[in-house]
Amino acid sequence: MSSGEISNWSSALRIYTHPRVLGMLSLGFSAGLPLLLILGTLSFWLREAGIDRATIGHLSWIGLAYSFKWLWSPLVDRMPLPVLTRLLGRRRAWLLLSQIVITIALVGMAFTDPLLNLTQLVFFALAVAFASATQDIALDAYRIEAVAIELQGAMAATYQAGYRIAMILASAGVLWIAAAIDLSEATYEHFPWQIAYLVMACSMMVGIITTLIIREPHVPYSHHISQNEKLALQAVAKWNLSPRINRSLAWLYSALIAPFRDFIVHHGQQALLILALIAVYRISDVVMGVMSNPFYVDMGYTKEEVATISKVYGVIMTIAGAAIGGVLTAKIGIMRTLFLGAVLSAATNLLFVWLAGQGHDVSGLIFTISADNLSAGIASSAFIAYLSGLTNSAYSATQYALFSSVMLLLPKFIAGFSGQFVDAYGYESFFIATAVLGLPVLVLVWLAGQAKFDKINQ
Repeated sequence: MSSGEISNWSSALRIYTHPRVLGMLSLGFSAGLPLLLILGTLSFWLREAGIDRATIGHLSWIGLAYSFKWLWSPLVDRMPLPVLTRLLGRRRAWLLLSQIVITIALVGMAFTDPLLNLTQLVFFALAVAFASATQDIALDAYRIEAVAIELQGAMAATYQAGYRIAMILASAGVLWIAAAIDLSEATYEHFPWQIAYLVMACSMMVGIITTLIIREPHVPYSHHISQNEKLALQAVAKWNLSPRINRSLAWLYSALIAPFRDFIVHHGQQALLILALIAVYRISDVVMGVMSNPFYVDMGYTKEEVATISKVYGVIMTIAGAAIGGVLTAKIGIMRTLFLGAVLSAATNLLFVWLAGQGHDVSGLIFTISADNLSAGIASSAFIAYLSGLTNSAYSATQYALFSSVMLLLPKFIAGFSGQFVDAYGYESFFIATAVLGLPVLVLVWLAGQAKFDKINQ
């Protein structure tokens, strides 16, 4: 390699030393930490505590908070917070508020024993979910606005790295901490889980400190949004209302209606097809994932085994799959990679049918989780690329919140009945059913690909 080539590579890598790019590593960590603490890891805790599978399945509906975040995303995007917005700016203000609420709610979860007060634990978990979803909205907006377009790739990379590190801590880390304190795996004790969740609450300080250190991005007011407000103001002026009410109505139109109208107008008749694909693309993985941890417990795997294999090795395989998905997207295109990811996501669920018949088999668990997480990484990489291509930069935060919300709404709702299904039909039938759920996805990907091809050739 010549000195010129080395210099070019050095210049390319230097973007990762940009303060805001480095800061995104910590903010990604803050975003990734709460998710598993109210879903996967919580289901392990509840099952060990003796909570029945049907209840655990229903409690997965806590995650629906992420599916409805589009409802309040325009407010996070546009509404100032008293005092905080003046001191920090609108993005950092919402980030800090949500991070503080997450921390307090995690402390509440830590001090609540599900055997004694499950309702209270659910209340704190819901608070974590809503605050975490709000943090995601503010963070997506900050990420888009903080740097120029040439640094967006580095921002996304460091965000994903921080997010995955946090997922390891929130899953494997919690299980390791609880296992280290738990004197007996045979009986349930609340204290080990209390300490583990308190450590997680303290870990949110990484995001809080970063939010206080970083600078608020300076973004000029969108001309597209300004024009929408002017047109709305002209329309409501005919109603002979007060100027203040007119301005409020125009603002509400621009914040709440215009982003969704823009999507429908831009995509026309294909809008419903696109939304249907988004709604079901991850259905196989999401529905199966709710019962995965109870399955591990019922199959006799220890916390250390699950932590090492599922939560560390599995996350590493997900990252590897995402890298492969990125290469495939560049080489064969987004739609073909989407189709491949959908096939693999459904097919690898059948490996859990095989694993259920093996009993306590560590080697089988390694193979199954490796294949499942690798396919999930490929699918996720292609799906993020697909969603990014649908977003209008004038409404990026609100539209992205809509897409990511639609993505989880139906899968999370169906997943709420997963425990009852397992109780009635067993794990093998459940895993087969989750694979079958992936078949309509293949049809929708093909139809969306055909529609995209037709639009290009018009």
